Amino acid sequence: MPKRTAAPKPAAPRVLGGTVYITRQVHFNSAHRLINPFKGRKWNEEKFGPCTNPHWHGHNYVLEVTVAGQPDPETGYVMDLGELKRILNVAVVDKCDHRNLNDQVDFLRGINPSTENLVIAFWHEIEPLIPAGRLHCVRLYETPRNFVDFFGPDTPGQASAPQRPKT
Repeated sequence: MPKRTAAPKPAAPRVLGGTVYITRQVHFNSAHRLINPFKGRKWNEEKFGPCTNPHWHGHNYVLEVTVAGQPDPETGYVMDLGELKRILNVAVVDKCDHRNLNDQVDFLRGINPSTENLVIAFWHEIEPLIPAGRLHCVRLYETPRNFVDFFGPDTPGQASAPQRPKT
């Protein structure tokens, strides 16, 4: 009878190198009002149209967050997408869903809640919670056809173009 040999040990799964971009999408519903309180009603209506309605208006927002990084050699993940979902819920959805963004969300207090301002504020809430990789992009859909991307603060030492008030 032939001698039995031990089965070969399985090789560790290979993880390929390269930067990968993972994205998680969540949604929330909120009301807001765009207004510059230092300007009159006519100016606000000209600039913001129906978005300055004093009785608010709402959106069904879709938030997409992308994290960039190298796959972990043990898991093959940049980070677990379930963990990214949890972070987005804690940082944004739980605070903003079915809320008035002007009045009921602490980290937005005093900010005119345009989509542009929202993505910047969301970045600052999410970024410290990312455990692996780096936050690459925060994208917010205000409508299916209108969305804004934010790729993070300007590089330190790099001057931004000054924002001059229009007269």
